[in-house]
Order: sequence, then C-alpha cells, then structure tokens
Amino acid sequence: MKRLLTLLVLLVPSALSAQQGAIVFDRSVQFGFEIPEGMRENPMFREMLDAMPAANYDTMILLFDESGSLMVPAPDPEEEQKEDPVVPGHDMRASGMTMRMGMGSTARSDQEELLVAFVNFADGTIAETRELMTRKFLITGIRPEYQWRLTGEQSELLGYVVHKATAVQDSSHIEAWFTPEIPVQGGPGPYGGLPGMILSVSVNDGHTVYSATEVNLRPVEEGVIIAPEDGEAVSREEYEEIVAEKLKELETTQSRLRRIHGGSPN
Repeated sequence: MKRLLTLLVLLVPSALSAQQGAIVFDRSVQFGFEIPEGMRENPMFREMLDAMPAANYDTMILLFDESGSLMVPAPDPEEEQKEDPVVPGHDMRASGMTMRMGMGSTARSDQEELLVAFVNFADGTIAETRELMTRKFLITGIRPEYQWRLTGEQSELLGYVVHKATAVQDSSHIEAWFTPEIPVQGGPGPYGGLPGMILSVSVNDGHTVYSATEVNLRPVEEGVIIAPEDGEAVSREEYEEIVAEKLKELETTQSRLRRIHGGSPN
C-alpha cells in the first residue's frame, strides 16, 4: 500500500500544483432518536412516522487552494420558505414530530451540527464552528491525522478517477474516495490527508455522508479562505467535555420524564 501511495503522488502533474476552486457537497446525517416502543403500531402516528425523513440533508460548499480550505453552508435563496428537505410523503405534521423527537434525543448527531470548517494545510490546524443545542462554539486545534489504508479500488465520480481509502478514527469507520487529479490534500469538513481531493466520505456505514455533486476548478478570491470567528472559543478537549456534560444532562432529563409519564409518549 505504501508503494501505491507513492505512485499516486508521482502521478500528480506538477503543473496542477496550484489547483484551487469550489466543490459542492450534499451532506446527510441520519437521525439518532429512537421511536418509542408501540408508537409505530398506533394508527394516529403511523402515517406521520412513514413521512418522517430518515436523515437531515443540506448542501455545503468547499472552497480550497494550495494553502487551505473552507467549508460553509451553501446559500439558499428560498431558506425562509424551507422547512425540511423535500422527501416523498413529507408534510408539516411529520416535520413537527421530527423536530420534537430530535430535541428530546440523546444522540449526539441530533444535537450537534458542523456549520463551518477551516483547515490550514501548512500547519495542519483546523477551526470549526459547531452548533450544540442552539449554542455556537468556535473549536480550534490540530486536524485529525487519519491512518488511511488504500484499498486499491478505483471508480469514477463527476468525471474524475477516484481511489478508495479507509480509516478508523475514534471508533468511527471512515470510507473515502479521493482523486489525485485534484492534487490538494483536502476534503469536506475535517477529512483530508490523502494524495488528492476527497470527493466522497461515508462514516459508520452511511450515518454521515458527504458526496460531491459539482466541481468548479477556478481561482478563489483572495482573503475568502479564512478561519471562522463566530462562536464561543474553546479547545477541542474543552468542547468534548461540554458535549459529554450536555448529553448527560439531557439523558437525565429524559429519564426523569419517562418515570413521570410511565414511559409512554406524549
């Protein structure tokens, strides 16, 4: 595998060493809340449960050049009219139920969202703005060093030849497809460190997925790829402690409510 990695690096044309541009990613994060036992059998809820989306969907844009990358939410001109992604059978009742169940969920993925991610390729640092239970945090530190394993598999995505790599990081199983045709060691969010741009990432068998839908190789305006400043500044370690504390508080609250209501849904 080390030989394959070396070969991929050597195959990158030197004329492309200053690649820059923008990549549009579709992102999906599966909901982690559990349907209360017996709820699906209740005729009052069955239709709404069937209409509930299985995941939260949004679109992100990754701006990159040879110095770093910046991932931000794609602008949505119809955001004021947008309640949820358009999915078959989706209606307002199901949307409201999804929101209520998500608010009461103790799953981290239901309470946290990555809003902005900036990576400095030179020093390997990362700065993220994340929202946790309506609070915004600015988290700084070193980008994770993924121990990638190249599988030798290749495919094609958006006209680019992509190669498969896998890694295990903090008990998460990660599958990435990258292309040496874009010789930048970046990718969506914190993912990177491969000899080419990552165009697709799947974490824990599709729990979180980033999939490129459009690639625009063009100059990026100077001064755009900069670290975010929005949010309460904390280190990675401090943020993880806050997450653990808040999820524990939520779990305690939910346990108390279940005891009060006898374990039945409201």
